[in-house]
Parts: sequence; C-alpha cells; structure tokens
Amino acid sequence: MKTGIIGLPQVGKTSLFKILTRIRLDAKAAHAATHIGVATVPDKRLDQLVPLHNPKKVTHAAVEYVDVGGLVKDRTKDSAFLTELRQVDCLAHVVRLFDDPARPHPVGSLNAARDADGVDIELMLNDLDQLSRRLERLEKDLKKKKELQLEREEAALLKCKAALESETPLRQLELTPEDNKILTGFMFLSRKPMLYVINLGDAEVGEIHNVVEKHNLAALAAKPNTRVVPFCGKVEAELAELSDEEAAELMSGYGLAEPGRDRVLRATYELLGLISFFTCGEPEVRAWTIERGSNAQRAAGAIHTDLERGFIKAEVVRWDRLLEAGSLARAKEQGHVKLEGKEYIVQDGDVILFRHSG
Repeated sequence: MKTGIIGLPQVGKTSLFKILTRIRLDAKAAHAATHIGVATVPDKRLDQLVPLHNPKKVTHAAVEYVDVGGLVKDRTKDSAFLTELRQVDCLAHVVRLFDDPARPHPVGSLNAARDADGVDIELMLNDLDQLSRRLERLEKDLKKKKELQLEREEAALLKCKAALESETPLRQLELTPEDNKILTGFMFLSRKPMLYVINLGDAEVGEIHNVVEKHNLAALAAKPNTRVVPFCGKVEAELAELSDEEAAELMSGYGLAEPGRDRVLRATYELLGLISFFTCGEPEVRAWTIERGSNAQRAAGAIHTDLERGFIKAEVVRWDRLLEAGSLARAKEQGHVKLEGKEYIVQDGDVILFRHSG
C-alpha cells in the first residue's frame, strides 16, 4: 500500500512524513523534492499475541509514504511529480490550520476548505488534460472503425469529463464496475481516495475531536471516498522523540488518547477499506493487509500465490479468543477454532492457519 503526501508549501508535509516513517532527514535531504519511506502500522492485538508464541520474528503491517513536495500552480505538469503520484493508492493532503508568523501561509490566511478545493482543482485540471487528449484519439479511431470496447471507453471518459468540468473530483463520481475497470489504467489523480490531514496549532490539541465542527469542515468530511483526520505536527514531532513512557505522559497532559500517527494510519485503512488478519507461530507472528470483504482463499494469496492455488481449508480463531485461551491447542479444545472453506469472509483480527496442497 502506497500513500502520496501532498499540499501547499509550508503546511507540514515533510514533518508528517518524518513522524509517520520515523525517518531522520538531514538538512540537505529535508530540502529534496521527494522523500520515500515506510511506516510501521501499530497494532496492539498483534503485540499481545507475540508472548504466546515467542517467535523469532515479528512483522507489523506497513504503509509506504511518498512526500512529493509543495504543490504550486502548474506543478502537476512536472512529469517526475506525476510519475510518483500516479503510482499511489491514495493521497494524504496536509491542510494547514496552524499560525506561524515565521512561516506565512502561501495564500496569506488560514482557510482549510479553500486550500482543499484549490489543490483538488490542480489535480482535476491535470486529469482533464489527460482525458481530453485520450478522447481526441478515440474520436479519430471511432471514425475509422466502430468498436464496442472503444465506444464504452469513450462513454466512461465523457462521464468523467462532465464531472471535471463541473469541478467535481472523480473520487466523488458514481461509476459502474465496468467504468471503474476501464478507468483503472489511466490512474487519474482526482480519482484517488483522499485523506485530509488537518495540521493544527498546539493550542488546539485539546480540542482535536471538535476540529470538523469548529472549522466548518463537515461538508469536506462528508464527501465520498474522503476522510478528515486532525493532527498537530508540532506536538507529534515532540512525541516522536520521546520514550513510550514519556510520550504517554505528554499525551495525558494534552488530553490525547493516542498519537496522531496512529489516527492517520487507521484513517488510511478505513479510507481504503482495508483490514488486518494475523498468522502466528514460532517462526513469525505477522499482520497481513487485505481488502475488507476478501474471502479466505484470497487472503491466502496475500501471503503467497501458491497458498491461494493450493487452498484446502482455513483454521480461524478470533485474536482475543486465542489470547484468552493461551494457545491454539487450548482454543481448539474450547471450540473457538473454526474450520472454514475458501468462501469464508475474513474478519478484521482473525488469526488464520491455512491448510494447502503442494
């Protein structure tokens, strides 16, 4: 899973990147146009399962982040910038709501809704340009020969063109499964799910749960394929430098139940419709990421294609039931382990042992 961090200059994009990935950037690296790193997804369920197995290795789920630098006018015409962004699964747009006279807001005032719309316009203009060029080619091809597949592609693109011309990002457009299949190869920027990371001043940390109401962001949060998550870069940067005990004390002082990085990572999973299941044993205790609604056979494929092809059955137990029982053998004795077929829909927090041939 890959997420692109975007936003206007001076909004805290690289700070968010460093907090999420725990990467330390020297002065020269910090000013680079692009940063790439991986964030480990915290999961207390996985942590609690580790002592039951004493594994040689523990592997959490991970999210790759790409920080592409400040989005200024016409930046979306930069081919290197586009190449990075087109490859991501979703976008994290850092929106500034902190005041800092030493770093003036590039537009001159703080307005989250305006900044969100402004960046979306840039993404949509790029999509419209790409889409219009493809429509021109389709029109020429269809004049030479009528082909059903090309006609379907043209219809899907015309639907997108109408949305973009009315300033509606493609992520908000209702599309048929066939339309979605046609559009996948285009990797349109405004079609990618959007996480708005609202970067607050430290004075607002105690009101972090009222940010949507306080700053009139309900309309933004209600948009399809969109999430809004509040974040205070300054406080989170402090937390990242502390031990777990010191961080817990500081969070308590601010009235925070969890670090902002956890909220951002959880919101990313929710936005993309992702869940985690676990495999546990002496060699490794590991979290695996799959789409919500995936069946057991497809989940096996997340581990290895051979498991998916040779799938026979899955032994499934809820993580908390396994924890209560103390071992898989005892969980079986207590009737908590179920033998499921390939069509079983995997639930968030399942612990699974796959039986397979070959």
